[in-house]
Amino acid sequence: MKAEDFDERFDHGEDVTSELDRTKVRRPNAEQRRVTVNFPAWMIESLDREAKRLGVSRQSIIKVWIADRLEHRDHHAA
Repeated sequence: MKAEDFDERFDHGEDVTSELDRTKVRRPNAEQRRVTVNFPAWMIESLDREAKRLGVSRQSIIKVWIADRLEHRDHHAA
């Protein structure tokens, strides 16, 4: 399908998702990179308790809390 046809269908509110090649779709800034962080035992125990309470993994709780803190900082820095 030509780009002009795609644009016209999209502009008219037609569903064009079947025309998209999603095999190489990437989320911006979502590339994963591994880091190693050492935490004191009491902190790991607290993280594990909170993760268990929420029904998520330790890694999930760490990522959510750090993301929340960074977003909060970015909003106040502007």
